[in-house]
This record gives sequence, C-alpha cells and structure tokens, in this order.
Amino acid sequence: MQPLAGPLGDRLAELSPRIAGADLVLAAPLHWRRGRERGFNQAGLLAARAAKVWGLPFAPQALERTKATTPQAGLSRVARLANVRGAFRVRDRRAVDGRRVVLIDDVMTTGATLDACARALKRAGASTVTAVTLARAVPEGRVSG
Repeated sequence: MQPLAGPLGDRLAELSPRIAGADLVLAAPLHWRRGRERGFNQAGLLAARAAKVWGLPFAPQALERTKATTPQAGLSRVARLANVRGAFRVRDRRAVDGRRVVLIDDVMTTGATLDACARALKRAGASTVTAVTLARAVPEGRVSG
C-alpha cells in the first residue's frame, strides 16, 4: 500500500474534487497497537495526499481510536456497528469545533467505522463531516445490483 499511496491519493482527490468549503482533512484512525504492527495507516496515507492536492490542512492526530476492536471483516452490519461504537474520540475539540471535516478511509463496507468516527466528530463540534473512500466493498452474502 505504501508505494501506491501517492497515486491512489491523487486519484481519490481527482475523483472527489475538493469538497466545497471544507476546512480540514482527517483519516479514519487505527488503534495504536495495530498501527505499530502494520507500520502505517493506509487511510492516513491517502488522506495526507488528498489534503495536499486539495490544499487543505491534514490533522492526523485529531481523531483517535481508543478501543482495540476486533477486525470488521466477516462481521454482520449490526455486529460491525456494535464493534466500533464508542471506539473513537477527538483528542482536541478546538481542532474540529465549527469546522467542515472531510473524513477519509480506504474502504467502506457497511459504513460502521465512518459512522462511529463521524459521531465522535459531531459530538466534538464539527459542523459537517463528509466521508470519502477509495473503494466500496460489498458485504459477503450481498449481491450488488
């Protein structure tokens, strides 16, 4: 993923033209343990590149994952929502208060992670949260039509 972050981040920014009036770009965060294991946050790499292309500030530490949740893969939508409920918090409310936030993740399946992140951001005072993802996955057992 790391070598592809630049071209994929550029493509993400190109396909999602700068969000009108956005103030700040954030990435869906990994728990610190998973980040240490992996060595990078793929959503963070994409968000940093898109923010640069859009000319917007990127705040990689503004939102954090406080719970080490089980991987979402293989969980139902209901289980995914429960898994990430309360798993995110804003470290500094001043960073997002009254701001229009673009939240970037690499892949969205059910939207549970983005929903939990957006709820934390709205509780901290973000005026709007717009989610942008590189890919949309279809949950197992569902057929796209």
